[in-house]
Amino acid sequence: MKRMAHKDKEMAKQINGFFKTTFDSSLKTITLLQEYTEKTINLSLVQSPWFPEEGRKLVSEWLKVYKKGYDDLKVAADEQYRKLEMLFHHDNGAKSVETPEKADKDLGAQKTKKAK
Repeated sequence: MKRMAHKDKEMAKQINGFFKTTFDSSLKTITLLQEYTEKTINLSLVQSPWFPEEGRKLVSEWLKVYKKGYDDLKVAADEQYRKLEMLFHHDNGAKSVETPEKADKDLGAQKTKKAK
């Protein structure tokens, strides 16, 4: 892979930073909306004694699945932005920076050590 010209690399880093900031801001907005919606749903369920228990459990499970999906999306996006930053840094000729694949392997090893 050809090395990126310094100006091109800086522009790509700025674009990546802009996209990450926009993405993070959008996720924060979605989080606020989801939290408000969850509170409204829970309040409605409390005020509706006629609503069956099976339905309440279904709504609760649905909210848990949504939160897990949201958390997984955030982790995946953060990881991809991190890899892109590493790529820009590595393209600069820095030999001390690892490849994203090696960093992932090392990160997995660190998680395994912490689990023990």
